[in-house]
Amino acid sequence: MLATLGLDATAEAVYRTMLAHPDEGVLALADRLGASEDAVRRSLDTLSELALVRPSYERQGQLRAVSPDIGMELLMARQQAELAAQQQRIEASRAAATQLIAEFADLSPTSASPGVEQLVGLDAIRDRISTLAREVRGELMTFAPGGGHRPESLEASKPNDLALLDRGVRMRSLFLDSVRNSQGTVAYATWLTELGGEVRTAPELATRLIIFDRSTAVIPVSSDDSAAGAVVLTGQGTLTALCALFDTVWSAATPLGVPSAPKDEGTLTAQENTVIRLLSQGLTDEAIAKRLGVSPRTARRFANDLMDRLNARSRFEFGVRAVQRGWLPHAE
Repeated sequence: MLATLGLDATAEAVYRTMLAHPDEGVLALADRLGASEDAVRRSLDTLSELALVRPSYERQGQLRAVSPDIGMELLMARQQAELAAQQQRIEASRAAATQLIAEFADLSPTSASPGVEQLVGLDAIRDRISTLAREVRGELMTFAPGGGHRPESLEASKPNDLALLDRGVRMRSLFLDSVRNSQGTVAYATWLTELGGEVRTAPELATRLIIFDRSTAVIPVSSDDSAAGAVVLTGQGTLTALCALFDTVWSAATPLGVPSAPKDEGTLTAQENTVIRLLSQGLTDEAIAKRLGVSPRTARRFANDLMDRLNARSRFEFGVRAVQRGWLPHAE
């Protein structure tokens, strides 16, 4: 019955029996369950690891079962932490796969790999994107990392955006949460959504990315200098992975026209969760700022505010307390 929470049949039986007969020891439990003493002890080890039994304060050397209301809450919290850790690993794997594709193309500039087209220089990149934009018929999906975009860039993109929307192309654009502080970018997003485009924001984006009709993608070969070069990818497997990455981030993102919901005391925003994860990975303030599209000073303020909330005097102490608070999963 409790197998989904990490208990096998014997451990569950031992736990139930300890709840019903709290004064019985190992031998009595084994006799009552018709199990070996070793099997009962192994089950007690499992229950101890899951914090479902604890040393008795009244009987020296004896264990006592934790009440079900507390025990089940502990088990479910543990599972939630494991699920969160697994989701982080999946997102990290997708981001790493995207970056690996670009790096491999950068290391093999003269290769003629099927499904990979090299673009060198900003002029070549813009020309190819313009061609692909003219040919797109169904959907355009975009990751646009970085902070607030320059007003002249946004104005220059409007004629092309309008042409795409007039042709019935579905436009989905993902920006960083930090652009919510950019009046010009918010005004552009409002203009785009009024015409039928869709704009959302996420706390972090893996790389700059444009996907045309789910069949062609353009990504930079370097996240540090997106104008230096790019690759055009058309391989079916690669596009399947990139579209899955986009759809995953899109489903968790927030429409830019929707104001941030008021935060309850003690809860974390998506951006704060991202800062905590990046801090746990050992990233500097400068690296975190780049990932969030904010200034290093702002990234430092985010980190300090979170440390203050846990009364942590160092980032190491912050990591320990974040795990204890449930902000980070326990190391496996």
